[in-house]
Amino acid sequence: MRNREQEAEQYIKNLIRSGESQQLDFKFEISNAQKLARTLSAFANTNGGKLLIGVKDNGKIAGVRSEEEAYMAESAAHVFCKPEVRFTIKRWVVDGKSILEVDIPLSRHKPHFAKSDGKWVAYVRVNDQNIRANRILLHVWKNKEKRAGAWLKFGREEQALMDYLAENETVTLSRFIRVARTNFATAEKILVNLILMDVIRMELTEKTVCFRLNKEHNSLL
Repeated sequence: MRNREQEAEQYIKNLIRSGESQQLDFKFEISNAQKLARTLSAFANTNGGKLLIGVKDNGKIAGVRSEEEAYMAESAAHVFCKPEVRFTIKRWVVDGKSILEVDIPLSRHKPHFAKSDGKWVAYVRVNDQNIRANRILLHVWKNKEKRAGAWLKFGREEQALMDYLAENETVTLSRFIRVARTNFATAEKILVNLILMDVIRMELTEKTVCFRLNKEHNSLL
């Protein structure tokens, strides 16, 4: 029994030592189910991840303070996420303190929305941040299965984009609109289609959204 306890402690300590990342988040406590819903949405919409409750941002083990923590996690997933986010939860004892490990798998039913200020918003996980999914990403999720096996229509705007990316690593939506001399709706639709066809990929951060050519499609230049 002692060996199992030691292995459990080492498992959690190794996770903590690795630090917060795209697939790991620390929570000192759950005081707001709606805020937690954002993290659940982000993990489910991206690559899945783990949430350690009872651990401070600096990695210090504080332990959960009441049984309400697990109920708050359930509330966040079932009440404040749409569709609900499924997860498993385990309780560990580390240095005499209880830690909750919430494991959220990558969902097959993206996007998952979290209720935020009365609105339903989808989030993605970028590094250790939960970021709002933009319109383009929402359209990509919506049309992913519909575009399977579809042909790529390659016109003037697409060629303008390829020419630009031949000389520049990335492009923003506004820059694409100017380069292709097109409108917002057309540019957005083209970017969605090119992402679905794996011609380009989107890079999302807190401050910027840009698009980069997938190297295996250089033959299109």
